[in-house]
Amino acid sequence: MTHDLVIRGGTIVTATRSLTADLAVSGGKVAQIGQDLRGTRVMDATDRMVMPGGVDPHAHIEQMSGMGQWNADTFETATLSAAMGGTTSVISFAAQAKGQRLRDVVGDYSARAERGAMIDHAFHLTVTDTGAEAFDTDLAGLIAAGHRSLKLFTTYNIALGDADILHVMALARRHGALVCVHAENDGLIQWTKKALLAAGLDRPEHHALSHPRMAEIEAVHRMIRFAEYLDQPVMLFHISTIEAMAAIREARARGVQVRAETCPHYLLMTEEVLHRQGLDGAKWMCSPPQRHSADKMALWHGLTDDGSLDMISSDHAPYRFDGTGKLAAGPGARFDQIANGLPGLETRLPLLFDAMIHQHGLKPETFVRLTATAPAQIYGLQGKGDLSPGMDADIVIWDPARSMTYGDDDLHDNVGYNPWAGRRITGLPEAVFLRGRLIVEAGRCLATPGQGRWIDRPELATRPAGAPAHEVEVLLRAGQ
Repeated sequence: MTHDLVIRGGTIVTATRSLTADLAVSGGKVAQIGQDLRGTRVMDATDRMVMPGGVDPHAHIEQMSGMGQWNADTFETATLSAAMGGTTSVISFAAQAKGQRLRDVVGDYSARAERGAMIDHAFHLTVTDTGAEAFDTDLAGLIAAGHRSLKLFTTYNIALGDADILHVMALARRHGALVCVHAENDGLIQWTKKALLAAGLDRPEHHALSHPRMAEIEAVHRMIRFAEYLDQPVMLFHISTIEAMAAIREARARGVQVRAETCPHYLLMTEEVLHRQGLDGAKWMCSPPQRHSADKMALWHGLTDDGSLDMISSDHAPYRFDGTGKLAAGPGARFDQIANGLPGLETRLPLLFDAMIHQHGLKPETFVRLTATAPAQIYGLQGKGDLSPGMDADIVIWDPARSMTYGDDDLHDNVGYNPWAGRRITGLPEAVFLRGRLIVEAGRCLATPGQGRWIDRPELATRPAGAPAHEVEVLLRAGQ
């Protein structure tokens, strides 16, 4: 049989194995893995690694922040950047404004993505107002239509109160969705921020003090207990502390269906990055903030040894370092007036390839599991995150020996700075395929806006463990 494409002689890496073989593609799908396969087109991958396209399950794209600022990126610029870094699937957010119907939210974001996305995509539905028109009905319909993950905040001006969080979790349990949470205690943050500002401690480095680790610890414990009470799976976003991981580990030992992620800036940075001249530290401000060296070490342990963390996302939150973004409040902005977030869609995979394989000596299979396979499986992304026959031919050919040093502004997003400038990495994508179509080759993007497709998620692998306590079952029935 002659296939559309054969990638010949590379080391094929999945989450479970590595082997030297040919990989054949037909009709946009992985067709066969074997020896001496024939193809209309043949690409030599000798001395290269052939891996699934990256799956980034947490990115803010063409979205307004809680502070009322638009992200720097459109779907076109964000997904261009993602593709250049080896990511072929992304889950971004369809973020509800106060009073907005959920069906209208998804319609708006779907139109933006259809117009600009260069890679395949899905949405987390960000819920900020359970009192909006037809909320329960819209949420049930959207989940049934394949939008299987929801995002809640426990802080900022878009936070839900505990009663509303429980209401959304109960709906998610009934209809089959995963609830994702930005878990920080808002009262602790507000109290700490007020005290810092009153003392004149208002520079970017004081941002880290304004988000104390106890804010994450308390909220993580609370969300775990809510999930346990309702027997509803929960995903905890951007975990940054030793204590939060301990809570997750202990909850899993009790049988709680809790998942968790972290990000490169927690694995590879500490809060020292905020200590810069002037307002330069604002470039690295994010929430939660970067922590300490001991937390970094514990996060690596949670990813590779005790299993308390499931995956690594970018939490791409792009704001330019100018008056349209981080410095919208002017050159004398206080830390509480500066947008939180840093770009990461393009750098996530190269940074982690270098750190995991070259620096930490981890297996390439671990890299694939944490950056592609686990996100695809946990979020139910059909056809993504693996190179088994029948899966989408989302493929990255990696040159494991090629090195580069990041520059000040060398990314393909619309942010205008690289938070990793000066860092040298080894291991870079050489070619990227989306459903069998070559979209990046030798540093050139061949993708076109709008070619990305929405990824249907008919069901999730992560489901309630069993039945909740009797009194909770009574309450859940009453809610129906």
